[in-house]
Amino acid sequence: MKYRTILISIASVTTALTLSNCGPGYSNAQRDAATGAVIGGAAGAVVGHQSGHTAEGAAIGAGVGAAGGYAVGSQKDRRGY
Repeated sequence: MKYRTILISIASVTTALTLSNCGPGYSNAQRDAATGAVIGGAAGAVVGHQSGHTAEGAAIGAGVGAAGGYAVGSQKDRRGY
């Protein structure tokens, strides 16, 4: 069971980084969404592990983190940071 959870967590982080294409030339919204997804996924995995639902916590955390990061990055883009 732990092997499956670890595999899902690694796959989630890898997918978030791959799909975000973090690098120069990308907007703040894209970079911040990727950062939020990774941080949210890690935090969700930790919280989910405490309740016995690591994979679900990681998935929910990644989604919430990506949405929050995108919102912050969009504001940076609008303000020209």
